[in-house]
Amino acid sequence: MFRRIYRYMRALIFGTLDKLENPEVILDEAVREMKENQVKNRERAVQAITQKNNLQALVDREEKMARDLEGKATLALQQGNRELARTLLREKGQRDTSLQQLKASLAKAEETVEAIKLAIRREDETIRVKTAEALRLKTDLKQSQIQIEINKALEGFNFEDTTQSFGRAQERIQSMRSEADARSEVASTSVNARLASLDDQQVDMEAEKALQELEAKLGMTTAPAAATTTPAVATASQESDIDRQLRELEQKLNQQ
Repeated sequence: MFRRIYRYMRALIFGTLDKLENPEVILDEAVREMKENQVKNRERAVQAITQKNNLQALVDREEKMARDLEGKATLALQQGNRELARTLLREKGQRDTSLQQLKASLAKAEETVEAIKLAIRREDETIRVKTAEALRLKTDLKQSQIQIEINKALEGFNFEDTTQSFGRAQERIQSMRSEADARSEVASTSVNARLASLDDQQVDMEAEKALQELEAKLGMTTAPAAATTTPAVATASQESDIDRQLRELEQKLNQQ
């Protein structure tokens, strides 16, 4: 107990009290103290058994002395020495009185030793149970610590914010996809317009070719337009030539 108080005072002074308050440290300390007390109790049991054995030896010696005195008194009487026999019997009586006291002390010592043995057995059983319980409590402590760490890790997750981020990303992607579709539609419209313009130009070219072939048949071939003329100017010139050629054709037909 005093050593425990000393350790707590030392931990308080040096700032390690939190470590001593650790449940695992407390359990280890309790088991260690129980085993230290067990060693001390076993030593006390050894001393008690030793004293009991010493009393047993005294009783055995006094009984032997009483038997010897009685035998000597018997021999003295046989030899006719009554006074010596009386003296020996008186001494035997004193030793019998002392022997009765020794036997009473021996009986109490035997009871004490048996009680100590029973206490030692109970202490052994208690230490065994407490050691197993300490091991179970340590296991529970480890599981609790692991669960606490898992809960701390789970607290770090923010599923709501992640879902919102996914929603924003999805909206952005949808907007970009819509913009891409719009640009594709505009580009397709522009291409169709260009293709239509090309079709118109092709029709004009075929019509021009037909007129040139007709003029060639009628002997009214005209010089081709300059290559440097722009498309708008060339179209206007072609339309003027056609009108002129039509007028000439009408005049020829009228003359015929």
